[in-house]
Amino acid sequence: MERTQVGIIGAGPAGLVLAARLAAAGIDSVVLECRSRRYVEGRVRAGVLEAATVALLGELGVDARLREQGLVHDGVHLQWRGERHRIDFTGLTGSQVTVYGQQEMVCDLIADRLAAGRDLRFEAEVVDADGALGALPGRADGGVVLRYRDAAGAAHELACDVVAGCDGFHGIARRLVPPSALDVYDRGYPYAWLGILADVAPSTDELIYAFHERGFAMHSMRSPTVSRLYLQVDPDEDLAAWPDERIWEELQIRLGVPGWTLTTGPVRDKGITPMRSYVAEPMRHGRLLLAGDAAHIVPPTGAKGLNLAVADVKVLGDALADWYATGSPAGLDAYSSRCLARVWRVQDFSTWMTTLLHVDPKGDPWDRRLQRSRQDEIVRSRALATNLAENYVGLPLP
Repeated sequence: MERTQVGIIGAGPAGLVLAARLAAAGIDSVVLECRSRRYVEGRVRAGVLEAATVALLGELGVDARLREQGLVHDGVHLQWRGERHRIDFTGLTGSQVTVYGQQEMVCDLIADRLAAGRDLRFEAEVVDADGALGALPGRADGGVVLRYRDAAGAAHELACDVVAGCDGFHGIARRLVPPSALDVYDRGYPYAWLGILADVAPSTDELIYAFHERGFAMHSMRSPTVSRLYLQVDPDEDLAAWPDERIWEELQIRLGVPGWTLTTGPVRDKGITPMRSYVAEPMRHGRLLLAGDAAHIVPPTGAKGLNLAVADVKVLGDALADWYATGSPAGLDAYSSRCLARVWRVQDFSTWMTTLLHVDPKGDPWDRRLQRSRQDEIVRSRALATNLAENYVGLPLP
């Protein structure tokens, strides 16, 4: 049986950033990812990085391409009733965000890990674990055995001191915890996002979040030549009913303001993503520690999912480094509560942004009028605009 200090399930941002932090502290880890490298590096996800996330990647020495290709944004555009309003992040908070595709960040982390000769195993599907449910009295007491299958179906075992579950909402890590040991908070939304990735230069200098009576729309980007755009649709919408021409036409209607034109181009990828909020707590169960989407999901409106995962593993990496250096489990004992304090603040902001900008299909007149009042107040109140900016650029890392 092979052995490592920390077994990491999942080679997404959470797992890879944690692995890099552990390596910097001299702690050995093995990353097990059930998908292929091609799949992991190709999946299109988030693209807005908080300043603290950028700084952490710099500390880890994996920010060369990010610094070269990332698009630094000093603000964001909010739009309703045919008018566009800019929220000045730098003026209000002194901070910025950087647009850099999650898949690019993942590619950088994978390349760095493999170049250093550190263990990263693709098409390695964890199917079970023993020992993860015990207490954590000391490094020499017990441990965890991860059982996984490789691409050929052969069975393997990996012994670990602890396991970090960084394998996303649908992964196995959270399912290793007995349901009775988790408190689950779950909220669905009556709308979804139809997203496209298009090979066309962005028609905006900064992101546009647009409220329209026909539904929310958003204009983002991934590079000076690639645009990322979204439309609010019903959760059960049929993607086949949305040919490219219809998507571009609807985007023009919802994003349009006088004197501005949306540039169209070839659509490289499109899909529909349901929206939900989810938290499973606590985030630690004995020697199993959950991080990122394995423990919580936020609606994408606030651009927080990736950044929240990075915040989790910063806390976890620090706690593990202290445990190995001193033998004290204090950091690991506090891991869940420290992370959840931030998780719930981010849930609040993401829910607020979502309800501020989406059209509720129930069409309750009271809620619509309150929504309009909130939108007007953001434009009128510097304090409210500052609160939005502070949350968007990112709360301080724990």
